[in-house]
Amino acid sequence: MNDVVLAPAARLLELARTGQLSVTELAEAHIRQIERLNPELNAFADFDAERVRAQARRLDAMREPRGPLHGLPVTVKSSIATAGYRCEMGSLLHKGETANEDAVVVARLRAAGALILGTTNCPEFLMAYETANRLYGRTRNPWDLERSPGGSSGGESAAIAAGMSAAGLGSDSGGSVRVPAHFTGICSLKPTPGRIPGRGHLPPCVGPFAILGAIGPMARTMGDVALLFRALSGQDPLDPVSPPVALRNPGPDELRARAIGYFEDDGLVPVTHETRAAVNDAAQALREAGFRVEPFRPRTLERLRKLWWTFFVQCGAMFYEPEIRGKQERLSPIFKEFLSIAEASGPINATDLLNAWAELDVLRARTLEEMREFSVLLCPAAAIPAFRHDERTWTIDGASVNYLDAVRYTQWFNALACPAAVVPVGRSSEGLPIGVQIAARPFEDEIALGIAAVVDAAFGYRPPPMALA
Repeated sequence: MNDVVLAPAARLLELARTGQLSVTELAEAHIRQIERLNPELNAFADFDAERVRAQARRLDAMREPRGPLHGLPVTVKSSIATAGYRCEMGSLLHKGETANEDAVVVARLRAAGALILGTTNCPEFLMAYETANRLYGRTRNPWDLERSPGGSSGGESAAIAAGMSAAGLGSDSGGSVRVPAHFTGICSLKPTPGRIPGRGHLPPCVGPFAILGAIGPMARTMGDVALLFRALSGQDPLDPVSPPVALRNPGPDELRARAIGYFEDDGLVPVTHETRAAVNDAAQALREAGFRVEPFRPRTLERLRKLWWTFFVQCGAMFYEPEIRGKQERLSPIFKEFLSIAEASGPINATDLLNAWAELDVLRARTLEEMREFSVLLCPAAAIPAFRHDERTWTIDGASVNYLDAVRYTQWFNALACPAAVVPVGRSSEGLPIGVQIAARPFEDEIALGIAAVVDAAFGYRPPPMALA
């Protein structure tokens, strides 16, 4: 079974296409892995083995033509509308709510022939870097059950890392597919917003979240992430931020023509020694593959992070205020924590918001100008590997690092609306995965994917021991 459930998605598609395994056999292998591991990991919000079997039988009965993802067992974060599945955003305020229709990207998954195993757990209203709520409880990291798989796509990352799913969809407004990938040793991409349509995500990607947020693919290899990106991207004509950008397929020479700037930290928040080593190891692997890789760090990063904070934290709390008013007793501790962080930031008035919005455009342009020579950036995904549940401060090189600063390394690229991928490279002293982040200019998702695939080929996914048992 391990040979099946831990194989790359591309290999599973080949087995199904050549008739070596039926979709039903693929489904059964994943059902067994879910039934074996999910009681400990708690990655799923909605899973029904009989529903999966019925889907598999329908897919096996299909005649040609079959879609490019025919029979691939996948999962979907439970904030992405999947018809007939619970879509509760991890909140008691939405307990029992099911989606009546698919999000655009889920409709594309189905049209491509994917087998949907279920939907995965997330923190309440997606506003945390670990995954816990009052509906389904806490999701655990398959590398260490005492640690978080990250958030807000933590259920998704745990399921994929443990072989309970071949690939899937998360969403990311501040690192929510990249931090979980880093914490669990898998790959992910936060696309340029709209390259993969966001319509059908809850909450909607509107206002500042149209810039910050994107639905992104997650898988155990970068090739599989690219496979999902190719199958699911393309303009949604009803989404005003979904661009008419055609797929590209840059070859090795075009990729190597891009100079890569790398930095080990942002100059403000230290990272662990193993994180520095992972960035340097990835840089060396790219040099050996023929890339020009030199030290470079944009000067705009800290101001971008502060603007991200304005939009994600302060505006995020404002968006939810009407819905949660008078219902605080039903909120989860992890969401109350977010609200306390937002409250401590103070109120934001209309003038401050207008000025921040204008400054964001100015800073995005300035950063892109700085990236003229180094159009690809290589850096950490976070300052630390997966943290213990409820842990909120760490000491690195004698300095105290708090919760949101430890994961600041993803937030710049949401403010920039840049594509950014995460690839597993190193290990901590405790054996935990450490990923690196590769970002490109907006709409150059295929460049980020292609360069990330070079790094993935040099290092790549290793299964957590519990997945092999």
